[in-house]
Amino acid sequence: MKEYKQFINGEWVDSKSGATTEVLSPSTGKVVATIQKGNEEDAQIALEAAEKAQVSWKKVPARQRADLLRKFCAGVQARREELAQLLTSEQGKLLTVARFEVDVFCSFVEYACDWARQMDGDIVQSDNENEHIWIHKIPRGVVVGITAWNFPFALAGRKIGPALVAGNTMVLKPTDETPLSSLELGDIAKEAGIPDGVLNILTGPGRTMGDALCRNPITRMVTMTGSTPAGQAIIKATADNMAHCQLELGGKAPFIVLEDADLEQAAAAALHSRFDNCGQVCTCNERMYIQESVYDEFMEIFMPKVAAIKVGDPMDESMDMGPKVNAKELEHMKELVDISVKEGATVAFGGKVADVPGFEGGNWFEPTILTDVTQDMTIVHEESFGPILPVVKFQTLEQAIEYANDADYGLACMVCTKDMKTILRLTDELECGEIYINRGHGEQHQGFHNGYKLSGTGGEDGKYGFEQYLEKKTFYVNYN
Repeated sequence: MKEYKQFINGEWVDSKSGATTEVLSPSTGKVVATIQKGNEEDAQIALEAAEKAQVSWKKVPARQRADLLRKFCAGVQARREELAQLLTSEQGKLLTVARFEVDVFCSFVEYACDWARQMDGDIVQSDNENEHIWIHKIPRGVVVGITAWNFPFALAGRKIGPALVAGNTMVLKPTDETPLSSLELGDIAKEAGIPDGVLNILTGPGRTMGDALCRNPITRMVTMTGSTPAGQAIIKATADNMAHCQLELGGKAPFIVLEDADLEQAAAAALHSRFDNCGQVCTCNERMYIQESVYDEFMEIFMPKVAAIKVGDPMDESMDMGPKVNAKELEHMKELVDISVKEGATVAFGGKVADVPGFEGGNWFEPTILTDVTQDMTIVHEESFGPILPVVKFQTLEQAIEYANDADYGLACMVCTKDMKTILRLTDELECGEIYINRGHGEQHQGFHNGYKLSGTGGEDGKYGFEQYLEKKTFYVNYN
């Protein structure tokens, strides 16, 4: 069992608190490793190191910064299998998915590297004679990156890549549930030649360590993926220092199947978009709306696919779904099913803790389908972030739009229809940042991953996401 320290200014150091905490396997409940329980003092030291390093890092030509990050990715790829197995052991995701996540880490960083020669400013016309207006893009400074437990490694790459290519330095704080794969990045960064202090990695509770990182005046930006309550706390913590916030928060994505849809295609997309990663994806199919005229036919196709899902050891490549990340999340699944049944829903499949022989200490839950669900039920509005899917009938397109928009969240939506007129109407009227037409969820690097309402602010990926990591400085140059 490995004992991890904090990675600050290129060195592994003990937390000033002297305390440690255990990381548990979601599959077995057993201890995988111990980590440092960092505090406010550690946050200060790491931020100071990042601030000092940024003075010289921002002067390194962007192409050279990108070259170092490509070496960094090569180091990650050289340890792909090791990192994937560690990721599975700490998070519980399928090993095949963990391997893919390691690849996604690298593709996030490599995509950011492609922007090294594209941080273009502007020269615009002045109202004054003999004068130019130059708008120059510069790094923000020290960026704090806070990642979630569902895709901890990929999310680290999503933030590290653009932050460092743009000339910022970073203090990364992975969640204490799944910090191990992110901590391994310290040695890889060192081996790649990334200067000390440019990337620092801390562990510790969000309410102490995380809060201290966000409140500190050194911090000029916070990029965070996580829950809406955590995002709201970050906005409050950064208010005094006016640090820029880029927040990707909760979701309650509707999956709408209209009567003209290809039902086989829709059923496959709905299955993938609900049960991938045990339903622990922010853009997952959290509530499914089926037009009444095709409801029975769709469910005849869909339900056998759900019944065929194999739940078990995520290291076994024949399995389809692993465990929930922790015992608290497992309890949440049971509570949501109990509440739904009390409110009148029917458990059409699953609905209880899964029996996985040899893994009795794990956080296993069955793929669950709830029918006889109405729009006013708790399960339609509260984010489950797990393998529970409520199914609601609707009659008209207007009703589907009304139901889909009846949410505090607005991250993603999926729609299955062959009618282009309907598609264009929905792109206008659906209140969410990402809309997937005739396919399941899954954004691409060149897109823009942003949410409306309580799903976040700022957005990530693509040119709009990259620009979040840059400030603009305007020069009025008079040459009379």
